[in-house]
Amino acid sequence: MKEDKDPEVIIELKNRITQMDRELKSGVTKRTDKEIIAEHKKKEREAAKKGKRPYYLKKSDIRKQKLIQKYEELKGAGKLESFLDKRRRKNAAKDHRYMPYRRPTEQ
Repeated sequence: MKEDKDPEVIIELKNRITQMDRELKSGVTKRTDKEIIAEHKKKEREAAKKGKRPYYLKKSDIRKQKLIQKYEELKGAGKLESFLDKRRRKNAAKDHRYMPYRRPTEQ
């Protein structure tokens, strides 16, 4: 990007970089989904051998497992409190946005 002077080429390169970033991030999430599903399938196969009926994961269950996994990682790294504080501030900002304005006093 530094070598090119043409603005169209620079924009195209920036777009490629952002596309690659998105692909990398989505690859990580897909990998975690696959890991969760594979682990669940392994447990279900063992249960099926014992004669139990299989339970298939729903998307909401996968989301819950990802959240649990994320909290465990943050807790291990010692960043859980700062993450929760950010989440609280974000939710508080959302709540304030939907609060009605105070009515002007009539005299």
